Amino acid sequence: MIHRFIILLGIPLCASLSYAGDFTIDASHSNIEFTIRHLVSKVKGQFKSFNGEISFDSKNPEASKISANIDVASLNTNQKNRDEHLLSDDFFAVKKNPTLSFVSTEIKSDGDSKYKMSGNLTLRGVTKPVIFGVEYLGEAKGPSGDQRIGFVATTKIHRKDFNINWNKTLDTGGVIIGDDVQIDINIEAAEKNFKAKK
Repeated sequence: MIHRFIILLGIPLCASLSYAGDFTIDASHSNIEFTIRHLVSKVKGQFKSFNGEISFDSKNPEASKISANIDVASLNTNQKNRDEHLLSDDFFAVKKNPTLSFVSTEIKSDGDSKYKMSGNLTLRGVTKPVIFGVEYLGEAKGPSGDQRIGFVATTKIHRKDFNINWNKTLDTGGVIIGDDVQIDINIEAAEKNFKAKK
């Protein structure tokens, strides 16, 4: 499950767009982050373990298909107590729902190298449709000669749609955390089943 999809670091982008094939997400050059309001600030977190498959044709991006899975236990907000709370039944309920997933259903052009990607997001056992804004960043040959593609994707979800309802009301009014969650995904994907020449 997917989003902001990463600029290809250290690899020059090719000018031509002419590759079609299957790719796997390179987690070492990708990241999945979320942001939620806390009182008068915004707190960021990320998932460190994830994988995914992309079927992509640069001449016909609308025909592309994407699926991704996230290991919820890999959540990290750089604060141990907060992470433990987020993984509890108050939020992600990781013991009952260890995986977060996304499967695309439709991709439409939204301008030059930009797209709207619809799909189903499954979180805490609840599946809901979401729409990501996607920007295609290009393709390039990796150091080993494999084809690489890069994307950024963003969306916003309402956490209560996925039965994540915990909150606390302050004595002065208002609540501790917001309901909207911003998701930013950076993806670099590598040609699937590539075998380097010896």
